[in-house]
Amino acid sequence: MNRTRRLRKTENIRRLVRENSLQVSDLIYPVFIEEGKDIETEITSMPGIKRFSLDKLSKELDEVSQLDIPAILLFGIPSSKDEVGSETWNDQGIIQKSIRFIKRHYPHLYVITDVCFCEYTNHGHCGIINDNDVDNDATLVNLAKQVISHAKAGADMVAPSGMMDGMITAIRTALDESGFPNLPVMSYAVKYASAFYGPFRDAADSTPSFGDRRTYQMDPSNRDEALREANFDDQEGADILMVKPALSYLDIIRDIKNNFDRPVACYNVSGEYSMIKAASEKGWIDEERVMMESLLSMKRAGADIIITYFAKDVAKLLLKK
Repeated sequence: MNRTRRLRKTENIRRLVRENSLQVSDLIYPVFIEEGKDIETEITSMPGIKRFSLDKLSKELDEVSQLDIPAILLFGIPSSKDEVGSETWNDQGIIQKSIRFIKRHYPHLYVITDVCFCEYTNHGHCGIINDNDVDNDATLVNLAKQVISHAKAGADMVAPSGMMDGMITAIRTALDESGFPNLPVMSYAVKYASAFYGPFRDAADSTPSFGDRRTYQMDPSNRDEALREANFDDQEGADILMVKPALSYLDIIRDIKNNFDRPVACYNVSGEYSMIKAASEKGWIDEERVMMESLLSMKRAGADIIITYFAKDVAKLLLKK
């Protein structure tokens, strides 16, 4: 008889034969920074996550630093919006000021910027609108402006999230021609039009004022298309390929891992986070165990990097062990 239980008998033997593990070094923590002063507002639909003004940000970054979380992903909430999201390339914009502040006071933190327009446009879509849809090629011009501004401010990496065709070529060319050939790009290469993003739209004030994003984000029904999308971004020079969301797309994470020789990231999105928090508040689940099990499933699927709102909770839990 094959007795596979022999290697499950004690915690020590389970640790010795464990195939995957979750480390703090795997994690990126998203941070929401709002233009203004004296802002420290909890996001109702995302318990434990807050929006900070720049003058209140040190409290959050002190904790991130103490927990040895290596990287943060910045999202900005500007005080003014327009039709094209011009605040995204304002060198005195909220993200640009935040990058300079963080690099001055927390130089050890690796600063990644989300590169998109939905938080900055008055219509909530990810680019310039023509005929009630996002104009792909016109938006690429503004993406180039945005990444150059982030690079000049001192960003360590840019992460374009709008799912525009040709966005990696446009961004890579702009960075190279502006003197930033060594700045890496983490592409939201495979981003689905998902209902799991709901709480994020509360966090970033980015709900579309009309329609939805299904003309540029992917259909959740499609698997093969993910390989095509990732292949384009790989060929265009993305340094890291991301899948978003994560938990309902573990098969996609594995497909990308199996087919591309680049680091694979996944985004454990707001809805995935909030469901666990809500069920835990009801007493229906063990929050720590479900959190760790869900994140481990992403590692097991092939993710090298996990962007997660649980990063601080995971780090605190691992420090106890």
